[in-house]
Amino acid sequence: MPLRWEILHPEKLIHVIAEGEVTLKEMEAHFDALVVANALAYSKLFDATRVKPIYDDADVMAMGARLSAYTEHFPSGPLAVVGRDESVVLTFKRFVNISPSKRPAALFSTEKKARAWLAKQAASGGVG
Repeated sequence: MPLRWEILHPEKLIHVIAEGEVTLKEMEAHFDALVVANALAYSKLFDATRVKPIYDDADVMAMGARLSAYTEHFPSGPLAVVGRDESVVLTFKRFVNISPSKRPAALFSTEKKARAWLAKQAASGGVG
């Protein structure tokens, strides 16, 4: 499976690992699972160091519509993405731009930096 995640309820953290080609279908399943688990407000650590995002403009617009529906009803926690590849940087920027959520989101070169930033967000109550 190209997208795996673990919901850590005690820490209010979702650890996502993406490997290989990830499409809109996998992202939708991921978001649906977070809503069902009542975990959308949790902090998200997304490891994109081994991912190849596969989206076209129509997929991005569909994701934007889905995120709009979610954020209308549920708060969304901070997002820390780990990845350096140009495709990851571009996808991160597009995702943040279409997301109606006002939650904090940042891109990091290492998991250690991402975890430190998420800890600061948790301490300051960073949910949007």
